[in-house]
Amino acid sequence: MKNLAGKAAIVTGAGRGIGRAIALELATQGAAVVVVDPGLGRGGEVTEDAPAAQVVGEIEARGGRAAAALQPVDDYAAAGAIVGQCVAAFGRVDVVVNCAGVLRERMIWNLGEDDWDTVIRVHLKGHYNMCHHAAKVMRGQRGGRLINFASDAWRGSVGQANYAAAKGGIVSLTRALARELGRYGVTANAICPIAATRMTMNQGVIDGMKRRLETGLITQERYGAIMAMPGPEFVAPMVAYLATDAAADVNGQIFHVEKGRVSIYSEPVEEKALLKAQDDGLFTVEELMAAVPGCLLVGHPNPAPAESETS
Repeated sequence: MKNLAGKAAIVTGAGRGIGRAIALELATQGAAVVVVDPGLGRGGEVTEDAPAAQVVGEIEARGGRAAAALQPVDDYAAAGAIVGQCVAAFGRVDVVVNCAGVLRERMIWNLGEDDWDTVIRVHLKGHYNMCHHAAKVMRGQRGGRLINFASDAWRGSVGQANYAAAKGGIVSLTRALARELGRYGVTANAICPIAATRMTMNQGVIDGMKRRLETGLITQERYGAIMAMPGPEFVAPMVAYLATDAAADVNGQIFHVEKGRVSIYSEPVEEKALLKAQDDGLFTVEELMAAVPGCLLVGHPNPAPAESETS
């Protein structure tokens, strides 16, 4: 069944990994796909690869329609050109899937300015660029799907402060877009995937996970799960579902997706509160010292307590 027949989609970072699996799945479901990938390396370095053209060839060999776009999503004007290319080639833009990203892993004291700027620019600004330009078209169409890629790292990830910050920004961006665009029939959702790709399972990542295990930063169970990480093909069907008309009322949600498991994050809510009616509601520092640990922080331990000098 062609659940996306007549739809036009843009998938960024679609030359490899999760993006490629999504582009192939959307095409299988009947969508015409703009495959966006300038062929950069894992850290954003220039390579001579042409993965976008290869994926277009795969789609066309299966009887689908596709076009390659080589522009970088972190360039505002280039992102606009990608959206324009989709409209020119296929008449509309129904789906935008933002998968493009890079990684520069460093502990914060070793994290250089370029490492920070590059990751934030490609992930967070790249999402803004594509959503901004696509929203103009989708709003006029009175319909569309923005499917962003966050990560479980948005909750905090050792050695990835830049990546975690970018993904946290994408979660908030997605929730804001859902509220701004929902009235026009445009939905925005985000996916936090687990899948083995060159981004997640190169030798550097494997070595880093071993060090985290050895120093007690992750459990043996977590390490084993990471080493057995499934492929990107398990993520693609959820993306395709969110792109369909059946998901018209799914909006502003953050999903975790991996092999055999799809889950949804809870809404962020205030869990507990300290209240003071006296003295115009002004807490003293001493009052907070006495009350915060025994009330607000119960069930909220320090995730990385200081080590003693002798340990």
